Amino acid sequence: MYSGTTFRVKSGRVMGVHQKIDRVARRRIAPHVPGGLAFPSTKEILHFEGLNGPDGIKRKSPAKDEPWHYIDPTRPNDTALLDMIDEHIRNLTHALDTGNMTRAAFEAAWMAHAITDGLTPPHHYPLAQKLEQLRGSSIETRTSTKEKIILPGQTRWEQLANNWEVWGAKGVMTSHFGFELGVAMTVAGANLKRHQFGAVDKLALEAHGFRPLYRALVDQVFAMHMYTTYQKHGWTTALANQTKQELIPLIIKAVCLGWYSAIMNTTAPQLITPTKAPEPGKVS
Repeated sequence: MYSGTTFRVKSGRVMGVHQKIDRVARRRIAPHVPGGLAFPSTKEILHFEGLNGPDGIKRKSPAKDEPWHYIDPTRPNDTALLDMIDEHIRNLTHALDTGNMTRAAFEAAWMAHAITDGLTPPHHYPLAQKLEQLRGSSIETRTSTKEKIILPGQTRWEQLANNWEVWGAKGVMTSHFGFELGVAMTVAGANLKRHQFGAVDKLALEAHGFRPLYRALVDQVFAMHMYTTYQKHGWTTALANQTKQELIPLIIKAVCLGWYSAIMNTTAPQLITPTKAPEPGKVS
């Protein structure tokens, strides 16, 4: 998702989708933070978005320690993103237990960013494989901004063809950025009140754990075929409505699930005891 220009810390405060999701999720999680346990404020979390977020790393040091927030729902063994989120959850739990609010804010922000990207339809496209096919080498070889933007080729004609496939009309990255810009414009002025994180979500989390619940949400978003629809018809009113009414509420819920998973694992007293939880694919 779009998080602003990443030129400064406050980039994306208006149009940033990640920032908007973080704000809403922070309000939703507030009633569920146990008494006596400090949790980072919205301001503290947003400090680690934009320039200080995962997208900022891409501009500062291309291909070096750059988070790769893609997941292929058709490949059950594609677990790199799930492993990354699990690590953020563990680190957030430790930061909360030790009262390290700076580290907690960082982990909460970067976890939310990874969760959001993993539920963003263009991030289900096998981009790494496509870029490696066109480049003839792994994506880790892109060590400069120029190398990230301009693809090589054996001949001048092949280079032009490769770059057109990525940056031309309906190209791989053109479509990716176009979809995310459509989402940004759709939610910029939207009032996101549809989903409320509640007891049913927490029961499911305590019964099943975050990972299977998140994987079920990834599959649910993939089954919407939103990116396929966009590639065929462009950004439409129907897609905008689906984004506001279905996609963004699911993402906000997922961020709350991730944050609460970390809270649940702290030494703070818990708020609920599971009784009967829904199956992973049936969370409210």
